[in-house]
Amino acid sequence: MADGEATGPFEPATGEGPAVSGADREAAVRAALDGLLRIRRVLAGPAASAPAPWERLQPVRAIAIALEAAGIPPSAVDGEGARITTGYRASAAERPGSVRVEWLGPPGSGAEYEAGASLGRCATALRPLGWVALAYRGPRRHHYLEVEPDG
Repeated sequence: MADGEATGPFEPATGEGPAVSGADREAAVRAALDGLLRIRRVLAGPAASAPAPWERLQPVRAIAIALEAAGIPPSAVDGEGARITTGYRASAAERPGSVRVEWLGPPGSGAEYEAGASLGRCATALRPLGWVALAYRGPRRHHYLEVEPDG
């Protein structure tokens, strides 16, 4: 998407859509995070540090906004579903209300070697926003995070 290009409603980058970038995108992400934080303050006061009910109902969207706002790049796929960029992918986890965050890239990108450190950056970005991120290793030593609201 080019700067200045008309867009529809804001959609968080979960890592399963097209590549997103540009000054317009950065402004939209900042506005989305600001909106989340305002909702928290309205519902819980100025010291609100826990995810608001909206975030708990749509945790994948909330996590994607938080990660992108922290400057962590999302992965992306082309029109045929082939991965074209390296970054996070946020998806629903097996447990209701929790999110699985993975570090993925195109074949041969070396994303699997970056996963540990990159997912650590993701966890560090999410903690101050009231999310608990636990690191796991799945089949074939695939690293991922399980993220859920703190408390």
